[in-house]
Amino acid sequence: MVRPTKVTNSIRAAREGAGMTQAALAKQIGVTRQTLIAIEQGRYSPTLELAFQISRVFGLGLDDLFQYPEG
Repeated sequence: MVRPTKVTNSIRAAREGAGMTQAALAKQIGVTRQTLIAIEQGRYSPTLELAFQISRVFGLGLDDLFQYPEG
């Protein structure tokens, strides 16, 4: 059984706000659409490199897109 990650994100909101499809973002960052879906749904945490790529697409900082609960 795959345990969901504690890392949450607001990638979907940023992507939709930019008028971008999942397929377009996935292609731009070099992953499959299925991988992007898993990241958006919190079933998979991206590597640090991929997280930076995603944040740069939207011109946002990592803290603007990814959250990790304190404590």
